[in-house]
Amino acid sequence: MALVAMMSVSFVSCKEKANEAETEVEATADEAANEMEETANEVEAEVEETADEAEAKMDSVSDEAHEEIHEDHAH
Repeated sequence: MALVAMMSVSFVSCKEKANEAETEVEATADEAANEMEETANEVEAEVEETADEAEAKMDSVSDEAHEEIHEDHAH
């Protein structure tokens, strides 16, 4: 009887530890997913900002080129 009682306690204990480990793994996975999403959002914002800056510079260069063309035709 004592042996059966010890085995049932042992199996229950292992099952509880397995559930705790599973819960911890899920929590860690959720945290990692959230961090990855935050990083992706930050990168997306930086890419959009860089694209806007590049577009503004291209517009500036284009405007300068048009001004030079008009000046050359004026002479």
